[in-house]
Amino acid sequence: MRVLPLTEATAKKVLASRRASSRQAERIAARIVNDVRRRGDAALFAWTKRLDHVPLGPRNVWVSRTELAGARKRVAPEFLAAIDHAARNIRAVARRQKPQEWTFEVEPGVRAGQRVRPIESVGCYLPGGRFSLVSTLLMTAIPAQEAGVREIVVASPQPGSALLAAAQRLGVRSVARVGGAQAIAALAYGTRSISRVDKIFGPGNRFVTAAKKIVSADCAIDMLAGPTEAIVFAARGNPQFIAADLIAQAEHDPDAISLFVTTSSRLGRSVAAEIERQLAQLAKTNLARRALAKNGAVLVAQTVAAAADFVNLFASEHLSLPGGADDLLNRIDSAGSIFLGDWSAQSFGDYASGTNHVLPTGGLARTRGGLSVADFVKCISVQEISWAGVKRLAPVVEEFARAEGLEAHARAVEVRK
Repeated sequence: MRVLPLTEATAKKVLASRRASSRQAERIAARIVNDVRRRGDAALFAWTKRLDHVPLGPRNVWVSRTELAGARKRVAPEFLAAIDHAARNIRAVARRQKPQEWTFEVEPGVRAGQRVRPIESVGCYLPGGRFSLVSTLLMTAIPAQEAGVREIVVASPQPGSALLAAAQRLGVRSVARVGGAQAIAALAYGTRSISRVDKIFGPGNRFVTAAKKIVSADCAIDMLAGPTEAIVFAARGNPQFIAADLIAQAEHDPDAISLFVTTSSRLGRSVAAEIERQLAQLAKTNLARRALAKNGAVLVAQTVAAAADFVNLFASEHLSLPGGADDLLNRIDSAGSIFLGDWSAQSFGDYASGTNHVLPTGGLARTRGGLSVADFVKCISVQEISWAGVKRLAPVVEEFARAEGLEAHARAVEVRK
């Protein structure tokens, strides 16, 4: 992997490569989305056959209950136990995240409160082109269940036995064999076979992410969670651990970004060498090798402050802070999910620590964190004004209304006096 000085020019180049990839994907995704919106099932099935090489029709687009039940018998008991263990942790975190209902007296005669209600229907997109990401089912369906969502629809190209067994284990019954930008369009606009949903969740490749961006004007989405991003930020640490985390995230997608940011040239060179050593030892590393060659780098900064500035500006999906974690943690303002200390492999967050692995990419971690139960509910404000409250608030409202030239607003209060 390349070892580069972290200069202003280097930082701009790294950020620009992410934006360029996004623009190209949006052009292609727009064509697919518009076709599915216009022609419905015909376009959905045609794009699925063209891109995923799967012949689909109205009769086989949905996985049957029999298939779901049968999948459970085709996986090992150890895998079912792993699902149960991870699900327990994810549910435990989700329950802590759920917004609470409340009410209080703002001032005499004026009460304000919050009601929490689930979104009615959601679509959970599960990547499955290269790998069937069973874990994403848990990360999207479990928070939806904890929120009380009535209708949970799963879309994934070529779902395998492991994914279907997990769906059956969680009680998820609606699984469609569609993926890519065409699946996002079907969930957003509906077709004869697939009903539209109120909100779409889940990560995907750059085309899926682009499609979510396009449909977001008509259907709510969780966030733009595209190709994986990982940064390890450390001045000291174990090169073997650091290299392993960077390779692990790089194997998701050829567009994945893996960066090691450090102030130590010596550690940077050690990590770069360790990456090559581990790649040579691992089987099936072609995808990771491609991603690291394209978007991987060791960036050596002059100061810790300069390194932290870049890390916050990039706002990566995954951020590891190994040696000296507490000192570096205080410098971090933007990241999707943070992994503290040498032992906190990013893979724990991907599967079983309980935190969600659906995380913002493309710099969006500067404005939001990862997926949570709060994304699956609506917090509805409630207010109640008594006669005593009218007497206290009416003069205030009248002043504002007339200052804004909205006489009817003022009148709506005056008629109650």
